[in-house]
Amino acid sequence: MKNVNLGRFVQVRNLTEHYRNSEHYKKGEVASAYGFLMPAMILAVLFIVLPIVLAFTYGFTDYYLLKPDEKQFTGLENFKRMLTDEVLIQTFYNTIKFTVLVVPLQLSMALGLALIANKKLKGIGFFRTAYFSPAVLSLVVISILWTVMLNPTSGLINEILMNLGLSKQPFLSSPTQAMYTIVVISAWSGCGYQMMIFLAGLQSIDSSLYEAADIDGANTFQKFLFITIPSLKPILMFLVITTTIQAFKLIVQPMVMTGGGPDYSTMTVLQYIYEYGFRHRNIGYASAITLVFTLFLIVVSLIVKKLFREEKAA
Repeated sequence: MKNVNLGRFVQVRNLTEHYRNSEHYKKGEVASAYGFLMPAMILAVLFIVLPIVLAFTYGFTDYYLLKPDEKQFTGLENFKRMLTDEVLIQTFYNTIKFTVLVVPLQLSMALGLALIANKKLKGIGFFRTAYFSPAVLSLVVISILWTVMLNPTSGLINEILMNLGLSKQPFLSSPTQAMYTIVVISAWSGCGYQMMIFLAGLQSIDSSLYEAADIDGANTFQKFLFITIPSLKPILMFLVITTTIQAFKLIVQPMVMTGGGPDYSTMTVLQYIYEYGFRHRNIGYASAITLVFTLFLIVVSLIVKKLFREEKAA
């Protein structure tokens, strides 16, 4: 009997030791995880959470960057001012116009390139790399290169047009052509990334579906319409959401290529915020615009997300 009780005591003690060790091990894992996450969390607080809090605070003040000690609470004055700011209204229109134009164009180009890159042709790897290369280049570099090529007097594009017997075009110096030019350049520079995602989706489609369609006598367009597009629908909706959000954040191309002109025809909301916040030093008004634009982006994201859910449910 004593041996049995001793054995049970040893088992209980061993289980207790194991439990304590496992708990200590789990606590050590948690501590290590937080240790690795701490640098990212600190950066997130400094560059995401804190700016949001400060923008919300400054949006209700007349904070002037060169006189930080003289800021006063102004309530809704900054937001009332936005309703009569014609330039701001123009920048919202420009931003929405750019998004509406660039998203379908960029995704169409990406899908077309993906269909070409999916062909089993000799040397297709080189063309895939060439198609994707603009996506890894700096937007500043791309903007400078295109600005030089689109120079109305000595640019390469106008030289080509003249050799073809066509007249020179103002492109970036024209209020009616500048935004459309930026749309085309932005679609060209960004479609390589979407192309690779579409390509991965195309390669995951079961080839037996196309073989069955061939047996049924379907042509190329019918296979594309009834097999390719439905199979790519989840990828397409993901790219619509991400590309739309990215398009609303347009700032580099107009800032480098046109400076927001001519006549504010290419100035976007983010560029206007930058102008007021850092050039005019009016942090209060810039923060108020930031809050409204953030709310606008949240609403747009929710609308697109809802459309995605309805599409998925259907």
